Amino acid sequence: MIDAEQIRKQLHDTALKAPKSSGVYLWRDESGTVIYVGKAKNLKNRLSSYFSGQKDIKTRTLVTKAKSIEYITTGNEYEALILENTLIKKHNPRFNIDLKDDKSYPVLRITNEDFPRVFKTRRIIEDGSRYFGPFPNVTALDDFIENLHRLYPVRRCKRFHKRTSPCMYYHIKQCAAPCCNKISKEDYIPYIEEIIRLLEGEGESAIKKLEEEMKTAAKNLQFEKAARMRDGIRGIITLHEQNNVEDFDPEGRDYIASASEGTLISFAVLRMRSGKLVARDIYRTRSINEEEDAMEEFLLAYYTEASKIPPRIFIPVRKGIVLARQYFSQKLGVNPTIAAIRETMPNAKRHMAVLEMARQNAKEDIIRRVRERGDIPAMKELMSVLDLPGLPSRIEGFDIAHIGGKLPVASLVSFYNGNPDKKNYRYFRLKTTDGIIDDFASMREASRRRYSRLLREKADMPDLIVIDGGIGQVNAVNGILSELGLSIPIIGLAKRDEEIYRPNNSEPLCLPKRSDALRLLQRVRDETHRFATSRNQRLRTKQNTSVIFEKLPNVGKVRAKKLLDEFGSLDKLIAAEPEAVYSAAGCSLEQAKQILDNAKKLKTESPHTAQSARENRDKHIENLASKALGD
Repeated sequence: MIDAEQIRKQLHDTALKAPKSSGVYLWRDESGTVIYVGKAKNLKNRLSSYFSGQKDIKTRTLVTKAKSIEYITTGNEYEALILENTLIKKHNPRFNIDLKDDKSYPVLRITNEDFPRVFKTRRIIEDGSRYFGPFPNVTALDDFIENLHRLYPVRRCKRFHKRTSPCMYYHIKQCAAPCCNKISKEDYIPYIEEIIRLLEGEGESAIKKLEEEMKTAAKNLQFEKAARMRDGIRGIITLHEQNNVEDFDPEGRDYIASASEGTLISFAVLRMRSGKLVARDIYRTRSINEEEDAMEEFLLAYYTEASKIPPRIFIPVRKGIVLARQYFSQKLGVNPTIAAIRETMPNAKRHMAVLEMARQNAKEDIIRRVRERGDIPAMKELMSVLDLPGLPSRIEGFDIAHIGGKLPVASLVSFYNGNPDKKNYRYFRLKTTDGIIDDFASMREASRRRYSRLLREKADMPDLIVIDGGIGQVNAVNGILSELGLSIPIIGLAKRDEEIYRPNNSEPLCLPKRSDALRLLQRVRDETHRFATSRNQRLRTKQNTSVIFEKLPNVGKVRAKKLLDEFGSLDKLIAAEPEAVYSAAGCSLEQAKQILDNAKKLKTESPHTAQSARENRDKHIENLASKALGD
């Protein structure tokens, strides 16, 4: 029997290996009952936090009662919030009882009338009205509705009555007064159609209108209006967050996707019922078939009872759909709609997003399976096809990254038993090829530095070296190994046709597409490329930031380096107090104040402070309304 300490270790290990994506996690007890449901922006960080530091008694009790952790990855934190709410209501976990109530999130309703009304509600009425949401951010929803009424003159009155004179909203141009025949139905409906497009994510023109109005208000010193407009724009952007775990389509649907690694294949089934994601099922198997054939087999094996087949099934491939329909009709007496999603299909974007969510969950399961088994089949196949003296338990991979020969770096990644061993990753700032483009020389320098050091330290050598490149790179590294008196097996994997090159042999080796050995080599090669590129980008960012700091008054190369080491970016420097700058730069307090003042001016001129498109937009909005807000 597994003791409590072993279970805790297993739970902690699951947490450490969780993905860094957003999602929902479920703690289960010994009987498999869900005892807690939580959400996370970063699953790995959140789950790991349960095993670090001092925790309150409720958290300690939760960990001791749990026997397993399950998680569902989502596209964003907003989806995780909605899914968490749904799963708490479904499972009623004992450790959530004191924290969650049964309140639903508000939605936006567009009524089914000749002159529709737009408003917030928590009640869903089946009368033909259209609903959008749910929206956990109520403040953003209120700001959004307020700006809708500012942009579109749609009615606000709860009951539509014919009147002889229009209300106040007509006079302030926030209602077209259909009650007084001031507008026809044909002219009114386009407003509603544009609002629907805005809610469905096609509202860039509306956002531009609001931004123009905000600019005008700020220019005319209408401070309160400019601030309202800014908040409204933020509300619209917030409401545009994707929500693929809850909608208002009552028809049952399953979304099925798969992921594979060699002969391993996992299927993820997301089950939508009554407009909510109620379950995610994972099924593991082995197959040498291509994805399309494997999907066809899965459909027939998974759906064996007519009562469990939903009206609609969405899959990523078209092959097998006709056969599956025929089977369900003849053998089970049901006729579900089975479809591969096309762009012309109604709500195609939403369906494609949910299907992508299923694929991500299947992919995550494949990663867990490979980690659990140690990828022994791939290593055995490699030993066979490459005629290696033993199992390649330790594989090291190299790649080179540079921009036009500048800031060249070599990455070294290490795989143990077929899985990344990140504590043994290394990277090399290349010296002999700085400013020139010579991948062969770069490979020679990196491999010489790596393996001469291992020789000096009398450390273990890898069982196999994988180079991201062709015969030229392989021969370059093999020459260095010969100089050092080492006989480590080495191969290169060329990207174009996934050909394997061996030293002094121009005839490449080609493995089957579904080969376990090829998949492992691809993982090593792709990881070396990712690691090299990320390091090169960091160096470029650091250099760009250092150059920016040198533009500040009283700052040379030495002082720029000190500021860079202390603050890391122009934004963090600007946020610092003069005393902190004075201490880091070793200058006078007056000079520190000058540095800060000029840093603020420099920020508006420098493109290097932008971190993402979303941050750019937020900063754009802030700048437009800064005068109106008095900051």
